[in-house]
Amino acid sequence: MKKILIFKKINAVLLLLSLFLTSNFYSQESKTVKNVVLVHGAFVDGSGWEGVYNALVKKGYHVSVTQHPLLSFDDDVKAVSRIIDQQDGPCILVGHSYGGAIITTAGNNPKVAGLVYVAAHAPDEGESEADNGKKFPPAYQSLIKGDDGFDYINVNNFADDFAGGVEKEKAHFMAVSQTPTADAAFHAVIKNPAWKTKPSWYVVAKSDKIINPDLERMYAKRAKSTTIEVAGASHCVFMTHPKEVSDLIISASKNSGK
Repeated sequence: MKKILIFKKINAVLLLLSLFLTSNFYSQESKTVKNVVLVHGAFVDGSGWEGVYNALVKKGYHVSVTQHPLLSFDDDVKAVSRIIDQQDGPCILVGHSYGGAIITTAGNNPKVAGLVYVAAHAPDEGESEADNGKKFPPAYQSLIKGDDGFDYINVNNFADDFAGGVEKEKAHFMAVSQTPTADAAFHAVIKNPAWKTKPSWYVVAKSDKIINPDLERMYAKRAKSTTIEVAGASHCVFMTHPKEVSDLIISASKNSGK
């Protein structure tokens, strides 16, 4: 009889332990942010996110890719904010390059739970990415400023300066199909940067020619971002290393509420 009682007590303890672990597991799972918004940078559109998009969707994430016009900073923030507002719950907001300045402002939306910067600008109050670029000069010299106020990258230098590591034909197509970007957008002065109140993550592209990697490191350190550095990665790290980028986004989705 004693053996039966002891056996029943052990079973009861094991059952309670199992229920606790299961409850804790689902509690942790419920805290994972399942919405991700991907924000492209200057001169390109959202199609470059395809590799990251596919990796996240396979993991069960709901992913939105913005297509902002690059005509002005304010209009781009509005376009991204429109997509954030469409989310059915909290989201992780991810920005590449100039897209980092956009998410620094749009990230104040209450639906944004965390920010992920991918070789991106993260200006502080009163700063612009153009001025920060002067403090940490980039390696490229292929920027062409049009007489109409729009900038673009010299087609002949695009593959090496902007899209290092991208398959040759793809990089050439990106060059000839690039979207000229309003020069004024790069001079937009940031107000109320979201990274001061939202947790952030950062991908440093160690071979970036468009943004000085030391500027990227400064941004990440200042924002207290959880940071990874990708060796040999160009400015198009989000295209050439989609696994590393998507893994960091997933980490953000699981830890933004902590």
